[in-house]
Amino acid sequence: MSERSTSSGDAPGLTYADAGVDIDAGNRLVDAIRGPVEATRRPEVIGTLGGFGGLFELPVDRYRRPVLVSGTDGVGTKLRLAIDHDRYDGIGIDLVAMCVNDVLVTGAEPLFFLDYYATAHLDPAVATPVIQSIAEGCRQAGAALVGGETAEMPGMYREGDFDLAGFSVGVVEYDKRIDGSACGVGDVVLGLAASGPHANGYSLVRRILDHAGIDPAAETLGEASLLDALMAPTRIYVQAIHALLGACDVHAMAHITGGGLAENFARVLPDGIGAQLDQQAWRRPPVFDWLAAAGQVADGEMARTFNNGIGFCVVVPADQAGKAIETLTAAGETVYTLGALYARDEEHPAVVFSS
Repeated sequence: MSERSTSSGDAPGLTYADAGVDIDAGNRLVDAIRGPVEATRRPEVIGTLGGFGGLFELPVDRYRRPVLVSGTDGVGTKLRLAIDHDRYDGIGIDLVAMCVNDVLVTGAEPLFFLDYYATAHLDPAVATPVIQSIAEGCRQAGAALVGGETAEMPGMYREGDFDLAGFSVGVVEYDKRIDGSACGVGDVVLGLAASGPHANGYSLVRRILDHAGIDPAAETLGEASLLDALMAPTRIYVQAIHALLGACDVHAMAHITGGGLAENFARVLPDGIGAQLDQQAWRRPPVFDWLAAAGQVADGEMARTFNNGIGFCVVVPADQAGKAIETLTAAGETVYTLGALYARDEEHPAVVFSS
């Protein structure tokens, strides 16, 4: 029986809006985001926003043996902080960054991105800046935002809550893919500065804030608020890394996310190769010092939960380290020489720190 049928006389039947789903709000959202989404368009995109699938022509003219690289992720509980403090204008950059930085580790060029936005009731005043910030993240990454899904699901989420997930696809030439196998003893490890905690460790962040009874918007950290430092969008390293790939040999890369520097960097090192990194090579940013002090979090726990100021790592031959630093710095990155690779046996961890 149709939802718009009547049970008797002229009495109106139930509608989708009665069930809590506003189709018109969804249509208004699509209209509001059309401009920012179109701004991410690449020449390979076919069609326009609103179709059943996003069409993208693989640029086979630029690749002899193209390999597609895919990645998916979310924002995690940083989203809770964003919702509680009405900070929506950067959370979409986090979403894109967590996906494209992973894809980037292989040397791939991010091609396109799709997002999934789920909520109890769609509020265009909230959804519009969120999706506009997704488009901004795609613009920074050079990826086209070819589509997405906005799901209004009353009864599944609390009023005012929403969740985000994303999916990115990139491409790399088969014989130029980076998998760590080229790493050798003496290679130099460079670290690229993070913009903050990025989008990892926020369950602990929120626990610290609750434990300390702190309103992060009212807490000063340097010239900004603690909330500003915590909500700084994840840095997208795509443009700088592709400049590096065009200038130097790169033997390995790692995106530093949950698990911290040691666990993530270990994932890209081949058997028999370890990294010795100097903890004094960079200064941990103040936001991490605040979290450690306020939560009485041990150094080891900080290091395995947060990036502690290093958001991405690259490994280059020692004789190209200077050129690599110059290239990354020119691309706008803050670069630290973290250490070097050495021969190790199975009894020693893949990553060791000196101080």
